[in-house]
Amino acid sequence: MIEHILFDLDGTLADTADDLANALNAIRLKHDLAILPKEIIRPTVSLGGNAMIKLAFDLEEGDAGFDTIREEFLNNYRANIARETQLFEGMEKLLVSFENTNKPWGIVTNKPSWLTDPLLAAMSLDKRAACVVSGDTLEHRKPHPAPILHACKLMQSDPAMTIYIGDAQRDIEAGRRAGTKTLVALYGYIDKDDDPASWCADGMVSSPHEISNKLSELCI
Repeated sequence: MIEHILFDLDGTLADTADDLANALNAIRLKHDLAILPKEIIRPTVSLGGNAMIKLAFDLEEGDAGFDTIREEFLNNYRANIARETQLFEGMEKLLVSFENTNKPWGIVTNKPSWLTDPLLAAMSLDKRAACVVSGDTLEHRKPHPAPILHACKLMQSDPAMTIYIGDAQRDIEAGRRAGTKTLVALYGYIDKDDDPASWCADGMVSSPHEISNKLSELCI
């Protein structure tokens, strides 16, 4: 039986791409660069801020100017963190169904806590989640299994009776290494060149509406 559910945040639980894209484009405008279409930015969101900066400014970590742009970008995002962000369609109903059937759910994200915490508070999710493990909670981040194992410990759950749902290969790798079941959120920020079928997850879902049925299948 799957008794506990863990979600990645960006691209799995919540659609944060527009707010992140707006923050990134604000910095591009400041540097007299044209706005990037959101559909170009969207697939990089689950890869983190560094990947978004590389896309928008062709800068790698360690390059001159990288740290300044990263600080501007993240501070801009923090100041406007929940303007357009919302749960994916069907997610609220799913969370309520978990809560009504005493199935604790939590969040494991690589997003740092100084961004995760205010976002969840703004969405009134902070008191509902059984646990929240951010990218700076531990020494390691996904794809290392430690964050998921820590979440299981906080929820007093057996990894073998827990599922981790994410939209990036590192999510699935972290879940598999931690010993949980895994689901790919195909509705998330998956690039056209990605091959989710090769990630060796236990299943894939095209929308949050499909998650409950997929959990039932995995329990058989």
